[in-house]
Amino acid sequence: MLDKLEAIKSRWKDVENELSSPDVMSDMKRFAALNKEYKDLTQIVTKADVYSNVMSNIDANKQILATEKDEEFREMAKVELEELLVQRDELEEEIRVMLIPKDPEDAKNAVLEIRGGAGGDEASLFAGDLYRMYLRFCEAKGWKTELVDETPGTAGGYKEVVINVIGEDVYGQLKYESGVHRVQRVPATETQGRVHTSAASVVVLPEADEFDVQINMNDVRKDLFCSSGPGGQSVNTTYSAVRLTHIPTGVVAQCQDEKSQIKNFEKALGVLRSRIYEMELQKHLAETAMKRKTMVSTGDRSAKIRTYNYPQGRVTEHRIGLTIYNLGAVMDGDVQNIIDALQLAENAERMKEGTVA
Repeated sequence: MLDKLEAIKSRWKDVENELSSPDVMSDMKRFAALNKEYKDLTQIVTKADVYSNVMSNIDANKQILATEKDEEFREMAKVELEELLVQRDELEEEIRVMLIPKDPEDAKNAVLEIRGGAGGDEASLFAGDLYRMYLRFCEAKGWKTELVDETPGTAGGYKEVVINVIGEDVYGQLKYESGVHRVQRVPATETQGRVHTSAASVVVLPEADEFDVQINMNDVRKDLFCSSGPGGQSVNTTYSAVRLTHIPTGVVAQCQDEKSQIKNFEKALGVLRSRIYEMELQKHLAETAMKRKTMVSTGDRSAKIRTYNYPQGRVTEHRIGLTIYNLGAVMDGDVQNIIDALQLAENAERMKEGTVA
């Protein structure tokens, strides 16, 4: 492992030198890619320095045990060696995980889309609950959220809601949430007290910028309409809402959250770009799936990934067979433990397949 870490440190120094090159600094796409690589490598190099120091101390203590005759000194070296060996094993495990090739999309911001599915009004109410859950999760993470578009449900909640999430490694965390979320509970409209099952779908897209996908604006149809959501006097009076249609692919995006038509256009264009970009990613995922089947982040939006059972206060994560009994906390945004478990499962799976040397 030390040889591999030494090679990484060498690459880290090369990237550091490249970042100060005038040619690289004049190429923003190249500079951004190298800067991201440098940041990722720095984390590994820092951990590698700690590991190297531990290995050096292990050798020193072994040398003491082999040559020292003072029993008290030998006992101290033995105790310290046992602690160092535990520390070594823990560091090796951490470094192995860090050496798993990262999805380059993980560092991106994300577009989060939630839609009520089967279940009528109850599905819309559940979509609203999921929306609140993710807003609280993002708030706890220190991420910024921007509402892009919303279609309220007739009895509350949302038929559809779309937000931008901005922060560090947003997509790498939220991507595990894509799929069908199912709820089992007694709806507010149910008079007989019967438990109903309904669902909402969640789609998480990596935010694409102009470097990721080029859109010819001649291929985009722009339609204007009156906003239907909250917004004061401008609602239903000015054509500030924007709908964009990418004619070659049929992909549509719209925004009516802002009073300004220009701001709505910019947000809608961002979502359109991300949806087109994600179409390309889905093709790549389909090709990758033929070589490697992962149980966690397949990108299959139709897969039922999680069930929220209110009568039993239970959340079941179907992809990894995880069941937890803290439904209230989860609905209040405490989903980090579930995401961590999914990441751990995927890392273990990739390591088992030999993705990491």
